[in-house]
Amino acid sequence: MSEPNGAHGNAGATTDNTTNTTGAATATTDASLENRAKTPNRGPKWWLWAIIAVIVVAAIAVGVNIAKPKTDAQGGNPSTVETGGTAADTVTIGLKLAPTNLDIRNTSGSALDQVLIGNVYEGLVARDENNQVVPSIAKSWDESKDGLTYTFHLNENMTFSNGDKLTAEDVAWSINQLIKNQYHDADSLSMVKSVASDDDKNIVTITLNTANSNLLWTLTGRPGLVFDKDATYDAKTEAIGSGPYTVAKFVANDSITLKANPKYWGTHKAKTATVVVKYLADDNAAVNALKSGDVQVLAPITENLASPFTSDSAHYTVKAGDDTDKYVMAFNSKGKNTSDKRVRQAIRYAIDHDELIASRGGADKALGGPIPSLDPGYEDLTGLYPHDEAKAKALMKEAGYSTDKPLQLTLTYANIYGTELGDQLRSQLAKIGIDLKVNVVEFSTWLQDVYTNKDYDISLVDHNESHDFYQWADPTYYYNYDNKEVQQLYAQAIAATSDDQRDELLAKAAKLVSEDAPADWLFNYRVTTAWANGVSGFPVNLNQTLLPLYNVTYTK
Repeated sequence: MSEPNGAHGNAGATTDNTTNTTGAATATTDASLENRAKTPNRGPKWWLWAIIAVIVVAAIAVGVNIAKPKTDAQGGNPSTVETGGTAADTVTIGLKLAPTNLDIRNTSGSALDQVLIGNVYEGLVARDENNQVVPSIAKSWDESKDGLTYTFHLNENMTFSNGDKLTAEDVAWSINQLIKNQYHDADSLSMVKSVASDDDKNIVTITLNTANSNLLWTLTGRPGLVFDKDATYDAKTEAIGSGPYTVAKFVANDSITLKANPKYWGTHKAKTATVVVKYLADDNAAVNALKSGDVQVLAPITENLASPFTSDSAHYTVKAGDDTDKYVMAFNSKGKNTSDKRVRQAIRYAIDHDELIASRGGADKALGGPIPSLDPGYEDLTGLYPHDEAKAKALMKEAGYSTDKPLQLTLTYANIYGTELGDQLRSQLAKIGIDLKVNVVEFSTWLQDVYTNKDYDISLVDHNESHDFYQWADPTYYYNYDNKEVQQLYAQAIAATSDDQRDELLAKAAKLVSEDAPADWLFNYRVTTAWANGVSGFPVNLNQTLLPLYNVTYTK
């Protein structure tokens, strides 16, 4: 999935347990890392829940926190040049990461989330283009003072695409089935004590064992999806949901045809009758498809391949959107040489992030810490370690190294990212007295050596999941980073009963992590999308994991 020059083609958003057509491993996020390595690391560990349980007692004194739903759920980002022609009844969209089947309960892969959530299946709540929780099947919700009880008030007169009524019982059944059968992402609801429904009052009540400030956001994904408890269908090739579209045709690793759902109950009625999603793993083929008109939208397009469209604004629009991908260059905190904080700090000062970003086309953003801009607790930390070769050399000298007596380190990463990043980093670090060996390996080798065995000096991988700060509060994670204050702050953030309190605690923890320099966050990858003028309503932000299509139109 990597480009010849190492530019990111959104390998980070891939989580299917498959390989792509070129044979490169497609998984890079934590959900897939765990599936492949068979070592569950997702979410707070038992020791963290113990801390949270203590904190919750103190949190009860905090006042009631009533969620105030935002206005529009999952709105698109209209930004195009209208042509004044007639509206097409079909829009064809080129995406990169193809699902192998449609079974969203059992199959990992953000490709499934991307095409099904918000289009075919709907959740109890949803996310908008700014990664904020908004209403969906629930029109509003209340939270108890202690953060242990959530009451969801559902919309009226909801139906599934087969005509069955969508009730509170369906909602509770769906979440309870997820927990009981341990469907995909069930572990993210490990704090749930019970899920109960009251069809007469049209409410669903979720009770927790311990307060969890991430619950609402978690329910915007697979854990909150609502299924028809009475429906019978083949979930691998069919889908029965309550969203604005139905799956009319599915061709594995090739395409999905979506048709407007005539029984759709909500405000997001599909504006285009048919949306065809074509999966184009080869970047050159994808570019040619947009040029020829076989597709009207391409998401993503590699920034370095976008120039023909950028320079032709009369016919095309090209725009980069925000996402949560973080290119994490981790230093083994227990490594022979990287356990020396001076070495880690020197590396951070030595890296010229502007140079790295420019070589990839310039769309990415500098990121100075573990939380990206769309996640809770974000603070601009790029000023902590600005590019400063003199400071880097001074720190290396303190540690006993120089250009005449270099420190030998190995950077290990998967071949899906190409070689250019490694070459650039080797060149930049050589200037401060680090002889960097770049070891580009198969993804399976990286999983075994780095992720599982933690046998590495420096590693590089794209962590694309949102709300994944827990990694830095887990001393058993492959970073080998163990900071008790960070763990305590994260536990307090999870147990917080207000978003402001949560965000403040996360920001404080993130700053501590960044100051410790257990990694360098090379950049926040931004997805570049290109479309033919006449297309409107296609979402730009987060479109590799969140792709509501109800608002998309194409005027020829």
